[in-house]
Amino acid sequence: MALESFKAQISLLLEEMVNQPEDVREVQEQLREKLREIRAMGMPLPADLVELERNLDADLDADT
Repeated sequence: MALESFKAQISLLLEEMVNQPEDVREVQEQLREKLREIRAMGMPLPADLVELERNLDADLDADT
């Protein structure tokens, strides 16, 4: 799957987080899975997705 396709899927998940805040934890895990898929394919993460991952991790750390 091309990086642009992953970015489109990630964009939809981010939109879902805004529209359905009650499901935010589930959506965050789906986002992490997409990022793992990108890495598993040997593609480097663009800077914006690295930043997204840092924000997800920070949010997770804040909850624990």
